[in-house]
Order: sequence, then structure tokens, then C-alpha cells
Amino acid sequence: MLSAEDQRIVDEAIKIVELAESKSISVRLLGALAIRTHATAGVDLFTKLGRLGNTGHLFTDADFIAYSKQRVKLRGLFEDQLKFKIAGYAMLASKNRIIYSHPHDLFKVDIFFDALDFSHPVRFGNEPKKGRLALDSPTITLVDLLLEKLQIHEINEKDVKDLIVLLHEHPINSHQDKEVIDAKYFASTLANDWGFWYDANANLDKVSTLSSGYQADGLISMDILTDVKEKIRELKRYVDEEPKSKDWTSRNKIGTQKQWWNDVEEVSR
Repeated sequence: MLSAEDQRIVDEAIKIVELAESKSISVRLLGALAIRTHATAGVDLFTKLGRLGNTGHLFTDADFIAYSKQRVKLRGLFEDQLKFKIAGYAMLASKNRIIYSHPHDLFKVDIFFDALDFSHPVRFGNEPKKGRLALDSPTITLVDLLLEKLQIHEINEKDVKDLIVLLHEHPINSHQDKEVIDAKYFASTLANDWGFWYDANANLDKVSTLSSGYQADGLISMDILTDVKEKIRELKRYVDEEPKSKDWTSRNKIGTQKQWWNDVEEVSR
């Protein structure tokens, strides 16, 4: 059961997507809120895992992705109609990001444009009618959620817990569907980027290891542990079988002798 505060963040975030859609603006939810929106049967698992420790809350903010070509219209929606306040003035000069504060300071909003460009890029395109945001609503696709979490070079425990819920709640297959993780797209993305492939594999291993610890501590059942581990093995099978690009092959020869991730600056919110 979500707390009243968490439920309000979920409800308001979904309403923002729906309002934007009514104005032909493409906006989609990212991160834990998006996983929660898909994993309706996993609310208890979210709560039991305690993704934010003993805070009593699961979420602190709402993250969105949109298209840079709709930036002006999007700002009009948030600032003029919804009365959100710009929380990161430096972000106004950025083409990639705007940070807002809720008009009643209930939560922060982080809006990214066209891509999540952190340790490794997760790209959505920049054409409102052709980009990946058209594939699902009110969230990005499940496979993009998976990539969003696995691109983190130094993944933390709350992201691991998000991945456990995401993997347990959804089947894996080789096609795009709203409630299926598209392993073919996942594999093709990693087959073109050695650094992303390396960190994603390491992070999947960490999910497997920590899941065993959560099962030993009574936070998840043996059935959930078995399911998550099998899905990790299945994802890895797809990746192993996917033909690698020339760039991937060349970079593989260098391996970890050279830094394989992008440094990420922490932005104060």
C-alpha cells in the first residue's frame, strides 16, 4: 500500500502526461514512478523492499522525458498552466534538461529531452511522431526503463530494487509490447556499445547477488528470487547471441584498460 504522499506523486505525474497529450505534447514518465505505474501487482513488493530505506516513502520526485522540439510548448504547460517553478536556473541554458518545483513544493520535477545521457546514453529520438515515446504511455517502454537503470556505472541499492520489481512483474520476449520487456531491442542496444554492455552485465550480476541477500533476509520469496534470476539469464542469452558491431568488437579489444563510462555531474535539486 502506497503512502498518501507517494500516491499523490503518482497521480499528479500521470495527470501531467495526460494533460500534455491533450495538447499534442509528448511527455513520458521515467524511473521508479514509471516502474510503479506498470507494476500494479508489485506495490507490496516495492514497499517490502523499502527502496528508500526507513523513510516511509518510495518516491521523492517525478522524472520525465520529452522532445526538444516541443520544449517551448512544454514550458508553457508547466510554467503558465500548471504554475511549476523553475528550480534549476542553470538548466534554462541547457538543451537537455529543466528542473521544476511543484507549486506547493510537494515534489521536484526533472524533465530530460531526447535522451538520458549519463554513464551511457539511452536515446529516444527527437521526432514527436517517430521517436520511442510513441511506443508506450504514460511511461517509456519497459525495455527503456531497463536500460535507464542498467546504464548507471555505480548503481545503488534503490535502483537494484527497482530492477527486481521490473523484472519480476514482466515477461521477456523478442518484440515490443506494453507489458513485455523487448529483449531484442535490449540486446541490439548493448551490441553497439561495449561500455554500456560491460556495465549492464555487471549491474545484472549485482541484481542477482543482492536478490539472493534479500531472499535470505525475508524481503522476497524464493519464487521471486528464482524468477528474477531466470530473467537475468534470459536477457544475457539474448545479448550473447546478438551480433556485435565493429565498434563493439574494436572496443572489446581494449577492455577496461580505458575508461568505458561517461562521468556524470551531480546536479543540485
